[in-house]
Amino acid sequence: MSFNLDIDRNKKVHFIGIGGISMSGLAALLLKKGFKVSGSDAKESKITDKLKANGAEVYIGHKRNNLKDVDLIVYTAAIPSDNPEIIEAKEKNIELMDRAEFLGYIMKGHKFNVAVSGTHGKTTCTSMLSHVTLKANLDPTILVGGELDIIGGNFRIGDSEYFITEACEYKESFLKFFPSIGIILNIDADHLDYYKDLNHIKEAFSKFVNLIPKDGHLVAYAEDDNVKDVIKKADCNVITYGINEGDVRAKNISFNNKGQASFTVSKDNKDLFEVTLQTTGKHNILNALATICVSLIFEIPAEAIAKGLAECKGAHKRFEYKGEFNGATIIDDYAHHPVEIKATLETAKLLPSNKIYAVFQPHTYTRTKTLFDEFTKCFANVDELILMDIYAAREKNTGLVSSEELGDSIRKTGVNCINVHSHKEAAEYLMKKVSNNDLILTIGAGDVVKVADLILNN
Repeated sequence: MSFNLDIDRNKKVHFIGIGGISMSGLAALLLKKGFKVSGSDAKESKITDKLKANGAEVYIGHKRNNLKDVDLIVYTAAIPSDNPEIIEAKEKNIELMDRAEFLGYIMKGHKFNVAVSGTHGKTTCTSMLSHVTLKANLDPTILVGGELDIIGGNFRIGDSEYFITEACEYKESFLKFFPSIGIILNIDADHLDYYKDLNHIKEAFSKFVNLIPKDGHLVAYAEDDNVKDVIKKADCNVITYGINEGDVRAKNISFNNKGQASFTVSKDNKDLFEVTLQTTGKHNILNALATICVSLIFEIPAEAIAKGLAECKGAHKRFEYKGEFNGATIIDDYAHHPVEIKATLETAKLLPSNKIYAVFQPHTYTRTKTLFDEFTKCFANVDELILMDIYAAREKNTGLVSSEELGDSIRKTGVNCINVHSHKEAAEYLMKKVSNNDLILTIGAGDVVKVADLILNN
């Protein structure tokens, strides 16, 4: 089955997991287009409330009888095959489509589709691009993997031909998209519960590049060796970026006392304009450069590019200021891969502080096991690491690896590290230790931010 935004408006679409970051935007888009929409989720949230207010039927809990006069069911890779709604759909021969394929058909309804891919930085880059295209009045449709203040959440439905979305490589989902512009921010080993190795991941990105039409564009990071290998396969226009290499570069870089960068944008060795960021760290210079490349392709004026980037604070959970306790600043960050953690801690070092305390919650057993050695080496920049139990996400604990094992290996490297087993234990430990000008970082893709909440609500 295919799906067409204009032809299929008489169909009722049901989303399993409608309250999720990735699914809610698609549901909202259909509601805006006049479709009948229903969906289920495990719990109520601000997102499900917003969808209900816009006309969606939302059921809390997954049950067979949630499927009422449904023509198509959309689900994510995280939904298990024994989900009662999946079983009911198969028994009643209701069409099933995974989220990535459905998003691909939605993209077909737009002319200028930007797919932001890469192992790290997709949400921040998408956020920056959202700010710039809105500043340029392009009226884009936006799907972002985080909460973005400028659009009041994780999606925006525009009325133009411009469509901006993150393109996740997990289970090769992004191969179902139709990008006219593809961005590759970086390529690292991740999602090794699906991919065999790094070469397998690079093969997937090579296929992604081949989705871009000849008259389309690939925007790629010039200083990543894995990306360099992949862009050799490109059969479209290629524009690269970087600090020391690339068509578009950042020159004359400086940082203020908040770790926010200012720099000169140069293309083909010609200086274009100045940029000052509100996001922090060197890695966000690279996210900004990728955004600038796309903006130049769209011929957005320099003033709009600079203003859009200057106003972008990033999405929630991306080095997000949470508050202060006993004179210590608390920052929350989504980093869950060793490369991301290093970037977060390098950014933290740019801030004036006394001691840096990091609360890290490993995300999934398979990622912790496959990147175990890398995790033991990425916390050198902290004064003390508070290591929480592994956040299982979609996995079951089969004894593959434990947080205690990881803690033992980290301690052998000389890092001051303790293991804790609850948010409360972590919060109480920190409240007794931190003092004026200290920095607390809660790091991870799970619910580690609850530690910050407990401290601030004490």
